[in-house]
Amino acid sequence: MNPEITTYIGYSASVFIVLSFILKDVRKIRIVNMIGCMCFVIYGFFSGPLWPVIIPNGLICFIQIYHLLFGKKD
Repeated sequence: MNPEITTYIGYSASVFIVLSFILKDVRKIRIVNMIGCMCFVIYGFFSGPLWPVIIPNGLICFIQIYHLLFGKKD
């Protein structure tokens, strides 16, 4: 993949992660955070692979999916 596109994916991942800290609705936080983590996983694969980036963000994606599907419904 083009290194410039990879860089933009990394920046967008950072924006989504920061945005998730601004939101108040837990469901929206989880969705936006999950998008950011997915972007970091993609960034990690195309930049290396960078396993210290891929592994934790991949795990966080699965945690967010779990809570979105099976979490307490308020």
